[in-house]
Amino acid sequence: MKKVIVLMIALLSGNLVLAQKYSSKTGKVTFEASVPLFEDVYAQDDNNVAVVNADTGDMASISVVKNFHFKVKLMEEHFNESYAETAKYPKTTFTGKISNFDKSKLTATPQKYTVQGTLNFHGVNKPVSSTANISSKDGKIYMQGTFVARPADFNVTIPKMVTKKIAENINVEYNYILVKQ
Repeated sequence: MKKVIVLMIALLSGNLVLAQKYSSKTGKVTFEASVPLFEDVYAQDDNNVAVVNADTGDMASISVVKNFHFKVKLMEEHFNESYAETAKYPKTTFTGKISNFDKSKLTATPQKYTVQGTLNFHGVNKPVSSTANISSKDGKIYMQGTFVARPADFNVTIPKMVTKKIAENINVEYNYILVKQ
């Protein structure tokens, strides 16, 4: 895990020499792929690491895929072994930028920003755009947002016998409380 954190810092290091860096080691990322009449397909990771350069709006995040936990342990086992293939692809990353980010304009009232970048999951890089609500209070930056991902876009194969039980569009939510480093 330390290597992963060092890698994230290295990704942003060119811009972070004198920059204001904010980070979280306890970010919450959830995804839901439920369909009506079937069991909820919902997982959560409470240990997502995120770093934001408050001067430029550059950001990066990383999740250890096995940190996503489901209510049903068998579903979690199938996710890790068959869909996410965590032995082969142990982490998922996002690197991107918060468009028009200006830390000096943040208030306790959340403001909408667009976050654009590249999500790497299952060994596949795909561009992602998200709307995030960002605010600042007590020296911390609060960031919440959502985006939609499709398993097919990341070469995740869903067996035909369960395709009707898993949504084609996966709703992903993230929630960070970032503190100055």
